[in-house]
Amino acid sequence: MVLGQIIGGEYGELVVRQKSGQIIEIGDLLSIDDIILQVYDLAYGTLLEATDLARMSGMQLEGYEETVLMEEEIRNFVTAKAKPLVHVKNGVARIPKRLPGFFGTVNRVNTDDFNFMEKPENSLYLGKVRSGSTVLDVPVNIDGREALSHHILIPATTGRGKSNLVKVMLWDMVPKEWCGILVIDPHDEYFGRNEIGIKDHPEAREKVLYYSPNPPKGGYSLRVNISLLKPWNLRGIIEVTDAQSQAMYVFYNHHYDDWLDALLTTDPEENNHGIQSITLEVLQRKLRLALDINMVGGEVRTRGNIFVTQTNNDIVNDIADAMEEGKKVILDTSSMAGDKELLIAGMITHEIFRRYKKHKEFGNLDDKPSIGIVIEEAPRVLGERGGRNVFHTIAREGRKFRVGLIAITQLSSMIPREILANMNTKIILGNEMKSERDAIIGSAAQDLSKDGKNIASLDKGEAIVSSIFTKFAVPIKIDLFDDVVEKEGGKKTKLEFFG
Repeated sequence: MVLGQIIGGEYGELVVRQKSGQIIEIGDLLSIDDIILQVYDLAYGTLLEATDLARMSGMQLEGYEETVLMEEEIRNFVTAKAKPLVHVKNGVARIPKRLPGFFGTVNRVNTDDFNFMEKPENSLYLGKVRSGSTVLDVPVNIDGREALSHHILIPATTGRGKSNLVKVMLWDMVPKEWCGILVIDPHDEYFGRNEIGIKDHPEAREKVLYYSPNPPKGGYSLRVNISLLKPWNLRGIIEVTDAQSQAMYVFYNHHYDDWLDALLTTDPEENNHGIQSITLEVLQRKLRLALDINMVGGEVRTRGNIFVTQTNNDIVNDIADAMEEGKKVILDTSSMAGDKELLIAGMITHEIFRRYKKHKEFGNLDDKPSIGIVIEEAPRVLGERGGRNVFHTIAREGRKFRVGLIAITQLSSMIPREILANMNTKIILGNEMKSERDAIIGSAAQDLSKDGKNIASLDKGEAIVSSIFTKFAVPIKIDLFDDVVEKEGGKKTKLEFFG
């Protein structure tokens, strides 16, 4: 069915006149001459002079005689501005380099227009192609193994469906051995302790591990022996001066795994490490506060339930082992202070990154699954205030070692532009703040310079996927997680499902 006709414009800004009786929406996908267009703006058009419009409007508003406009559907109309997205010829998709025929008619896209979108071998499902408000039965899959290692950014304001999207992605990845995932969950919303969640996946028993300070039956206790801490784990987490940072490394070089115990029990006035007493005294105080440590009779005692001295479990290596086996690990950090959450996340992330650098050195990296680290409120660790920590390092270098971030944020503008540019897949949900849209648009894989209104108009569960692994910026509708669970045979299980 004819939807409209091209009546002008230029490359990237085609003007389409809407046919009377038809409706064109922001974000609609249109087809003409093997080219798919996307609408990014709408406006009224008229053949009447402005004075005629003002006179007719005035007569109607003020109750004068009824005005009748001859051939109204000819004289008044709607115009849409559209940009070319992709040119499909002989089943091959390319970037459009020509204009469609002038005065050519445009139609709505249908599923056959997307036959060129093939499912990659290591697929990660995101949703279905969306044209405006219409959802087409065309699944959108990207190469997940590559996308993970090249980082994924999920930016949106509150209430636009970020958590639902992450659940859908995790559900799809649970059975897939090409990826190991670490989820830092500050709201305890992904596993599904009290509702439907990832625990309800048919393969969760074998593929999902859940760590919590208060785990259910079958879960794992999130307790970390403070002896596992290394000086570099504290970088960007605890604010220290250069002298204090150097002091930690001095103790580590002298005492190795016992460095923290030695540092905390050394008398600042009598230390023989060449460290000024005031530097050591202030550093000790900072570490005691950050790690909930008391000194009792000259011995280190922990008073919290996260960092402890009693456990012998090496939780860091256990989780890293699981990720290397392609398992999905969820850490419930909802009861932790932010610095402790990031400290534990940093310890695990540093260990898996260290291992993967070794795998590359020894030439067996291709045999390992890609690693994805899910981080909520990403500016906490990727912003300028976060300092240079392991997450900064991975954002810049991780793709070389198949370790990537899945960064979730409301404030993309708080993340340095260099890091934003390294996030090679962006799943953009609705955002009405212009400064945030500008930050996203300015670092997208495709040209989204005309998509500000499109992004602002995205409803809950609607998104635009801009990725180096897609032929164009794909508008999608994300499935409702509960529907995915029901469709794929999941069911709400008791928490002792591991048993």
